[in-house]
Amino acid sequence: MNGFDIVMVIAIILFARLGVRLVTGYIKMKKENKDKNKSD
Repeated sequence: MNGFDIVMVIAIILFARLGVRLVTGYIKMKKENKDKNKSD
């Protein structure tokens, strides 16, 4: 169980970092899209 718990913690950390990267990328894309819409 201890080994499984360690794997779960590592997986959660990796998913959290991936989620943060996706959210920041999504916000950047949204801002860029807004600027493009204004130019159109």
